[in-house]
Amino acid sequence: MLTTLRTTSDNPDFIRLVEYLDAYLAVVDGEDHAFYAQFNKTGVLKHVVVAYENGEPAGCGALKEFAPNIMEVKRMYTSPAHRGKGIASQVLAELESWAAELGCTKCVLETGKRQPEAIALYNKCGYASIPNYGQYAEVGNSVCFEKEIHNRS
Repeated sequence: MLTTLRTTSDNPDFIRLVEYLDAYLAVVDGEDHAFYAQFNKTGVLKHVVVAYENGEPAGCGALKEFAPNIMEVKRMYTSPAHRGKGIASQVLAELESWAAELGCTKCVLETGKRQPEAIALYNKCGYASIPNYGQYAEVGNSVCFEKEIHNRS
């Protein structure tokens, strides 16, 4: 059974999942890892979702304020043992719902061209490719996306 928990970046399961994520990204990003790592600090994230499969931490994601009424999706990760089960889609949907409840109308995110699974996830979940924003504007390995969101209540 899959459950999700809304929490903060202080959650020990989130911290552990992000450690696995950072180790994975260090390999995938190679020499670019230090550049990306500076934008992925988790010490102050107030909107974190951790997914549990049968009580075991399986995946995570977070929101960070990007601009008025816009949240940036950060730190999306599913542990290898839990991939292919729709967990990332559920975490992303929960993050979008939370953002909408906070009055946001859009989510944006950045991922790397060397992460085709992430790109496929965001396309499947209705995200549209946009020009690279902010610190990613001139980064050839980055791909940025956005999605309009609506409060479903």
